[in-house]
Amino acid sequence: MTTLHFSYLMAFTISMMGLALHRTHLISTLLCLEGIMLSMFIALSMWSLQLQTPSLMLSPMLMLAFSACEAGTGLSLLVTSSRTHGSDLLHNLNLLQC
Repeated sequence: MTTLHFSYLMAFTISMMGLALHRTHLISTLLCLEGIMLSMFIALSMWSLQLQTPSLMLSPMLMLAFSACEAGTGLSLLVTSSRTHGSDLLHNLNLLQC
């Protein structure tokens, strides 16, 4: 395992652990999701470069576009929840009360 493989594997693992353990604020969960998406983008890019297939070159760009859409949706949810509930604490957000 090269250092590049190890670095994006550890970035993915640390982001997953942050998502699993530190779910107090919405912004921290969104940052962990963004870290997961970026490490998957790097892994997909390195995979297509190592296999040297031009048909796989489009998939990292599509995933990056979906990641940008996910980030925009997450930030709009953050702004909306901060305006309606007064904070971004996740224990204040109860979907059953909506």
